[in-house]
Amino acid sequence: MAPGSPRADAAVRAAEVARTGYGRLVALLAAADGDIAAAEDALGDALERALRRWPEDGIPDRPEAWLLTVARNRQRDRWRSASHRTSVELEPDRHSPALLEDVDPDALPDHRLALMAACAHPAIDPGVRTPLMLGVVLGCTAEQIGRAMSVPTTTMASRLVRAKRRIRERGIPVEVPGSDVLPERMAAIREAVHGVHAIEWASSDPEPVSDLVGEALHLSELLTRLAPHDAEAHGLAALVALSASRLPARGGRDGFVPLAEQDPRLWDPDLIARGEEHLRAGHALGELGRFQVEAAIQAVHCARRRTGRTDWSALRRLHEMLLALAPTRGARVSHAVVTAEGVGPQAGLDLLDALEPVRPAFQPEWAARGHLLALLGRADEARTAWQRAISLTTAPAQRRHLEEQVAALADPGRRGALPSPD
Repeated sequence: MAPGSPRADAAVRAAEVARTGYGRLVALLAAADGDIAAAEDALGDALERALRRWPEDGIPDRPEAWLLTVARNRQRDRWRSASHRTSVELEPDRHSPALLEDVDPDALPDHRLALMAACAHPAIDPGVRTPLMLGVVLGCTAEQIGRAMSVPTTTMASRLVRAKRRIRERGIPVEVPGSDVLPERMAAIREAVHGVHAIEWASSDPEPVSDLVGEALHLSELLTRLAPHDAEAHGLAALVALSASRLPARGGRDGFVPLAEQDPRLWDPDLIARGEEHLRAGHALGELGRFQVEAAIQAVHCARRRTGRTDWSALRRLHEMLLALAPTRGARVSHAVVTAEGVGPQAGLDLLDALEPVRPAFQPEWAARGHLLALLGRADEARTAWQRAISLTTAPAQRRHLEEQVAALADPGRRGALPSPD
């Protein structure tokens, strides 16, 4: 396919429409009967037909309208086939250009929040909500999702098929829930969107394995537009934007660069501004939550770009607030690290020692323990802790960084910063 040819141009335009409008089109198609898999099939069929028709007929002025019309006709064929046991082959060229252009997706209700609510329904396993949202709202393939989550493609595909079948068989409506259950469902939606963000940042690699950082930003900001009065939606968007702003400084020639060693001049000022704007919007709504506090923590780190220093006292107070709202193991480890920076390594180590129950497979805790023990001059114990962290680390760049810390124990001047949670 030669660049600039009609077929290449059609393929590029179809890919752009699929990327920007996939979730909205699937939501519109699934709203009728709640069959997400059938809606995806209809849209996939429309995209295939676009690749055949657009090089010959030209790219329509409103490609989304064209795809929606063809996909809806594909659905109607399926419905007729189910009721009359006949099959009607769709011929999109039967529709005049005027008819195709009459449909305006932008003038129709936006069902994406309804689609996200269906993905986060209590009947759907919490572990599959994030991958389901990646698939049906963003159009990611099972291969892409499986690679990001370190799950075989066939396993992920089976999970997605079962989840979509469950939505259909249980009659889960693709609609925004009523006010009596919407707050609970919104919490599940936010957690699923946060999962998109967490997948990528948990890797700690300098180069994303996929565009999940961008997808998380897209989804979180979409949520603020669909639910503008949800303070935690703004908090989540702020968290994702502020974290993403540091991505350019996260990797260097030597691989993974911890937050404390990053050059803040490389951070993206536009993303920082977007994050701070969402943080202010959430604060104005007067309902504090976990994501707003996590975003505030990121905002303090990002302030180093302006001030040249990190306010460890403010970070310690914010981590204490976070522990009051969400006392997770990760939050406790982060609190210990921040305390060590502001008070001293022994104070941080005491907090780690007090963690119960013991979690032998929690990598961040072993990495933090090794760092604090090294600062206290307890080299043998630091080596043991870091080696345990290395055995639990899957990201190659972070593993190399930890191996360098172990090698540097004989030369403290070479030791770098702790790979602190981003």
